[in-house]
Amino acid sequence: MATVGRRCHELRIPDGDKTWRIIYRLDEDAVVIAEVFQKRARTTPNAVKKLCKTRLKDYDNACR
Repeated sequence: MATVGRRCHELRIPDGDKTWRIIYRLDEDAVVIAEVFQKRARTTPNAVKKLCKTRLKDYDNACR
């Protein structure tokens, strides 16, 4: 998911009548989950992308 950041991916999980998405990043020593949300549209909302970018930046700053 290059729109969020490098090494970021999206996992789609069907669950009955709902579909969930998990946006995560693969680091050398961790899988960092940025957001879990219910799929309601064909594309990922911009607000979710922005939230993921902020959370990953905060995570990177905390790990320094």
